[in-house]
Amino acid sequence: MKAQELETKSAGYYAFAAARDASMRAVAMWSHYTDRQRVRAERMKLGLEQVYSGMVYVNPRGKFIAVKVDQPRVRDRKMLALLEQDYVLEGITKVVTEQGVTYRIPKA
Repeated sequence: MKAQELETKSAGYYAFAAARDASMRAVAMWSHYTDRQRVRAERMKLGLEQVYSGMVYVNPRGKFIAVKVDQPRVRDRKMLALLEQDYVLEGITKVVTEQGVTYRIPKA
């Protein structure tokens, strides 16, 4: 899977406020997605928890659902390669930033 790299910076001193704002926006954004899309994101989260040792978060956004792995360390490289092959077929993209790895499920 081809990974896109972004140069985003940490919120630093305002990390608590940024996290609180993100959680409030997430609650509002879930209304824009179907139950099927929500289940897909949760299944993806479970799969990523099996191959990475970092924390995994699901975050709905305007144009996609982001499944983020915070402080990622790969546990099972073979299984990760298989998952990423499936993700490519489904149109899911991978973005690598300083904060972690984010998989984007496009809004259909």
